[in-house]
Amino acid sequence: MSHSTSPPSPQPIPSTSYTPSPSSNNTTTNNTTPSPPIQLRRSTRPTTMPGYLQDYHRNLLTPAIHASHSSASNLSSSSKYPISSFMTYQNLSPAHTHYIMNLSTITEPTSYEEALKDENWTNAIKAELSALMHTNTWNLAHLPAHKRAIGCKWIFKLKLHADGTVERYKARLVAKGFTQTEGLDYLETFSPVVKMTTIRLLMAIAASQNWPLFQLDVNTAFLHGDLNEEVYMKPPPGLDLPHPDLVCKLQRPLYGLKQASRQWNTKLTDTLISSGYIQSKSDYSLFTKQSHAGFTVILVYVDDLVLGGTDMDEITTLKTLLNDKFSIKNLGVLKYFLEFEVDRTSKGISLCQRKYTLDLLNDAGLLGAKPCTTPMQPHLQLHNTSGTLLSDPTAYRRLIGRLLYLTHSRPEISYAVSKLSQFLSAPTNEHMLAGLHVLKYLKNSPGKGLFFSSSSSLSIKGFCDSDWASCPDTRRSTTGYCFFIGSSLISWKSKKQNVVSRSSSRALAQATCEGQWLLYLLKDFHISHDSPIVIYCDNQSALHIAANPVFHERTKHIEIDCHVVRDKIQQGIVHLLPVSSKDQIADILTKSLHPGPFSNLETKLGMLDIHSTLRGGVNDKSQVKETVACITS
Repeated sequence: MSHSTSPPSPQPIPSTSYTPSPSSNNTTTNNTTPSPPIQLRRSTRPTTMPGYLQDYHRNLLTPAIHASHSSASNLSSSSKYPISSFMTYQNLSPAHTHYIMNLSTITEPTSYEEALKDENWTNAIKAELSALMHTNTWNLAHLPAHKRAIGCKWIFKLKLHADGTVERYKARLVAKGFTQTEGLDYLETFSPVVKMTTIRLLMAIAASQNWPLFQLDVNTAFLHGDLNEEVYMKPPPGLDLPHPDLVCKLQRPLYGLKQASRQWNTKLTDTLISSGYIQSKSDYSLFTKQSHAGFTVILVYVDDLVLGGTDMDEITTLKTLLNDKFSIKNLGVLKYFLEFEVDRTSKGISLCQRKYTLDLLNDAGLLGAKPCTTPMQPHLQLHNTSGTLLSDPTAYRRLIGRLLYLTHSRPEISYAVSKLSQFLSAPTNEHMLAGLHVLKYLKNSPGKGLFFSSSSSLSIKGFCDSDWASCPDTRRSTTGYCFFIGSSLISWKSKKQNVVSRSSSRALAQATCEGQWLLYLLKDFHISHDSPIVIYCDNQSALHIAANPVFHERTKHIEIDCHVVRDKIQQGIVHLLPVSSKDQIADILTKSLHPGPFSNLETKLGMLDIHSTLRGGVNDKSQVKETVACITS
């Protein structure tokens, strides 16, 4: 049976003219000349913004919806509705408003030709080329006959100070490492980066313990590594060549090379360890140092560093050391890190991906779409054969990849995105429509994110749940768990299990392992957790199996999982407690819910939107009041 390559596109309906049908007049003959179309008059009256929208940030962009989902009759790509008709910044401090407005309005060029139109970006290109030449990144040479030169491109990024002013226009030359050949151009490539749970845990601890957080950016970080392979690169645009046949023989790892990140990480790790820092065994991108004056912590994500702790003298000394060794940019207090927008007040720290979400909506062409109340339709059953195959699955895969990154601050969409990621190999039009449904839910509150309260305790509690063989293709269950430190959500997961299971014991075992790892992280932060981790589960069978050495026909396939949980209980690490199904927070991670239960569980996750008003779709007035009280400076 053949599949349709793409859903049919709807034909445009003309709105400016009307031509009578020949059959509309009984006296009309074939020789009769049809009457000319009637032109409709259009108003020339100028339009103005209403007064009550003067404090709103408007962004009237009109990208077209991708052809793969143009058949959806319930989608609206019209831009006549302002994207921010539900957003306002009156709840924010002037400094933070200035920051996010610059972050959203100053555009970054997407090509070298576009960058040449702005003097700021042109100067940034010259500065980058000058730095590359100063560090002897390459030598000009003729390409050997047995070698192949890889390509390169320019990447442009705007760097801002904590107060929202422009710190610099950054141009970075990146090699096209995807054209490298393993064994010839590179060998080992693995390089660790900090886990997102570790970042959220640090913010929760910093908010509770009043630790300052700073951000550093290493200038041309990869150029400090050592390149052991012989790699040739095509000359970058803007480089003057004495002869057109010359290419660049790289002497140092350039951004984009597969081995560049590993070489840089090795150099930075050696520097920190020699300075007295201890590399965590729970997260190899976490470095800590305890002294008589206080505690210092460093998180490393490639060339972006986050510093915090109680020893300000050590933090100042470390900044000086890294600047002398590698040349760094001190970006001040933590404000924008890995597409995360961070705002801090005396009430706590907020974390969201507002700009990332708006860019996602903009690229998908859904700025004018009607918002949805849930990320997935209740009880929606998707399977491999739903709908017709997409002719080009690239758009779907890109959408799901970007949504997966958004789940780091939006746990309520984890189940929907996890479900949709199971169809990446052969997506259909129904899968695409479900992905667009997630975007329409995000449009309802693009500024929603996590909040880490400064009055939160440092005790860990978790919720664990699994559904009952919900996958129609494999009959496997979905595991869902989430962990809080005090009232702050720091870890969660929604994932289809690897094997078929008839009990929630497998999900309980995975949650127990996650809780044990969180204890290891707390120990690295020099924070003691004397009481057991409380894990709430609504499955009585799983609780009984974990508490008692029961072995019968129904537990043969989960015996190891039972022992894992039971051992942690006997060691006093974990304590299990029952919870009713309606209060099981992890339920939002295992199935698609109706708007009522979904909104109730979402509130218990600690999700807040500092950019919403009562006109913008936030239904809970108490939530708005709490948001304003917590975030307003």
